[in-house]
Amino acid sequence: MAELGLNEHHQNEVINYMRFARSKRGLRLKTVDSCFQDLKESRLVEETFTIDEVSEVLNGLQAVVHSEVESELINTAYTNVLLLRQLFAQAEKWYLKLQTDISELENRELLEQVAEFEKAEITSSNKKPIIDITKPKLAPLNEGGTAELLNKEISRLQEENEKLKSRLKTIEIQATNALDEKSKLEKALRDLQLDQGNQKDFIKAQDLSNLENTVAALKSEFQKTLNDKTENQKSLEENLATAKHDLLRVQEQLRMAEKELEKKFQQTGAYRNMKEILTKKNDQIKDLRKRLAQYEPED
Repeated sequence: MAELGLNEHHQNEVINYMRFARSKRGLRLKTVDSCFQDLKESRLVEETFTIDEVSEVLNGLQAVVHSEVESELINTAYTNVLLLRQLFAQAEKWYLKLQTDISELENRELLEQVAEFEKAEITSSNKKPIIDITKPKLAPLNEGGTAELLNKEISRLQEENEKLKSRLKTIEIQATNALDEKSKLEKALRDLQLDQGNQKDFIKAQDLSNLENTVAALKSEFQKTLNDKTENQKSLEENLATAKHDLLRVQEQLRMAEKELEKKFQQTGAYRNMKEILTKKNDQIKDLRKRLAQYEPED
């Protein structure tokens, strides 16, 4: 349809709607004509009427015509809404969003084009038989409009898919690097633990000394503040108990470590030699004490 810029399929749809609207318009006009005819037959039976009677007749006719015209306008509006609903529902199945320009509905030039098209359609329909047009179904278009939008959407999705693939690859590389770094850190931690193995005994002894100093300081502070700061007694006792527990725990750890060291040390030749030397020294000390006792004066 060259006048309205639509293809043949849409042209047939417009023609069907215009025929429907023309038939509804004809029925309403007949209804309005019947209103006037009923008035002529029921009220205009006398030769003369007063002003009041003429006013009453016209008011009654006005009410009837007003009701018929209002009903037709409301029905036309609702019919247009249903038509738009069909179009929008079909568009939504294709994930399309249609837009309308309400201002174009009052464009006199376009309205005149529609009127000329209707006249041409009426003239052509009188010259040829009416073709039965089956109920339309929405189908993919191969040109413009929907196809172009779908192609754009497909391109956009493909581009987004490529971006996601690239991002996934980057994440995989980062994950691999993180695992390698984790392995290196674990190895470094094991090496550090081996290096610190020889220093555990010294650290435990130092911790024990620090805890003993802490306990001594807490005892001294507790003794000094016992008389004049009774409100802090409970807190100091708790601190002292915690320190004692820590001391006992560290002493136990130190004792176990000393046993372990002693066990290892006892297995060495140096230990056995030292033990023999200490035994001899002890025997010498006992002998010297006995000799010294012989020379000490009795009380």
